[in-house]
Amino acid sequence: MMNFHSHQNQLVATAVGASVATACLISAYSAYSRRERRKQLTEEISRSLSTHKSSLDVNSYTSNTSTPPTTYQSDEFSGKYDEELIREQLARNYAFFGDDGMDKVRRGKVVVVGCGGVGSWAAVMLVRSGISRIRLVDFDYVTLSSLNRHATATLTDVGTPKVRCIERILKKISRWVEVDARVDIWRKEEGGDLLEGADWVIDAIDNITTKVDLLKYCHDHKIKVFSSMGAGAKCDPTRIQISDISSTIYDPLARSVRRRLRSQGVSSGIPVVYSTEVPGDVKLLPLPEEEFQKGAVKELGVFDDFRVRILPVLGPLPSIFGLYVATYILCELAGKPILNPLPIKNRKKLYERLLRDLLHREMKLTGETIKSVVQTSPALLILTACNTSKLPIDEDDVSLIFEDVHRGRSVIPPHNVPSRPVLVRWDIVKPLTVDNCVVMEFGEAEKHYKESGSREDPLKRPEDIWSCEVKHVVNRRAEELRREREWVM
Repeated sequence: MMNFHSHQNQLVATAVGASVATACLISAYSAYSRRERRKQLTEEISRSLSTHKSSLDVNSYTSNTSTPPTTYQSDEFSGKYDEELIREQLARNYAFFGDDGMDKVRRGKVVVVGCGGVGSWAAVMLVRSGISRIRLVDFDYVTLSSLNRHATATLTDVGTPKVRCIERILKKISRWVEVDARVDIWRKEEGGDLLEGADWVIDAIDNITTKVDLLKYCHDHKIKVFSSMGAGAKCDPTRIQISDISSTIYDPLARSVRRRLRSQGVSSGIPVVYSTEVPGDVKLLPLPEEEFQKGAVKELGVFDDFRVRILPVLGPLPSIFGLYVATYILCELAGKPILNPLPIKNRKKLYERLLRDLLHREMKLTGETIKSVVQTSPALLILTACNTSKLPIDEDDVSLIFEDVHRGRSVIPPHNVPSRPVLVRWDIVKPLTVDNCVVMEFGEAEKHYKESGSREDPLKRPEDIWSCEVKHVVNRRAEELRREREWVM
């Protein structure tokens, strides 16, 4: 038993008590200091907000937009922001990426081209996560219809540039951020001006021609770029994917972008976010009849090739796209890249076999030597002759026809999943196209070709071989394809 009357034990007890008291005092002082700093920050923010104008001068945004400001300090806050407060605001990010990773994030510069539903959400989350320099590029203005998907726009922002309303919110979120807001459109002729100094570029452009030009420019100039594909007319968040542009499937916008880039010598090396969901049964919002009477509808656009009619958009989808983009770029900047994105179902060998079989059947039907449009593997390599023609369907079309149009089932009732699927030209008199190509079981395909005859001497119409019911199914799915192509055009 301890002898408390011992002089030595009394000294130990006194030392322990003094240590506890000192620790309590230090802890209390630290808590008091934090409360005082937070109180001072709150008072400063309150004073700034009380002097901030509640309404925005639209005219000031439209003048001299070609000459951006040279400094981007917030008017709401003055003075240097305390580093300790910055680290406290970004504490969760520091815990995740560590000091070295966050140092890289905070030194990074990102350019967002296109500040609508996708770009605005990406910009907000990048700044919330520590990005200190960001350039926003968009020529468009906030409308009432923007409010269902834009990250920062409110009713008071209607009629103002999208980049300005994002800039205002970013400076409320981050006291130290430098925002360069450009009310402008990116053009390939002046491409380097808006992308100067960028560690990453975010492509959130709606227009396919400008999108391809931007991606090509970044690829050629070794500028890292992340592209957002189509979020319109879709509602299934479980179908959203990140992949290289070369691995995208089903998405009609991604398909068009990929083909245009490939024709310009860019086949891979660009990460994208896209959805494998085929657009549902929704339509472009109609234009008033009087607009058609004025002349060609496409001439109503503000710029050439920009969509005039309104695409239906479910607000959460573009925001998810933007969050995917921001997450990917933050991880890349911090040195913790996403190494193995979860792959979607991609039955490449099946598509190659379906394309090869279709190729052989078409050569037999036409009596010509044909090669595939894109020879993606040795299995598809066909020796060519002088009269060689090209198959108007490639592997991308095969996946679209088999998976999305016909849902991996035979077009012939009862629409079973074929054990040996085959792609068949539905009407042998008409050219082979994606909407004149259907899925059948091997035995059904043999019957179809045998009873159809040849192009020069057709024996039966396809509806006479099968039924009018099957014809209606084929026509309905051809209409689905037509609507899908409408999203891209």
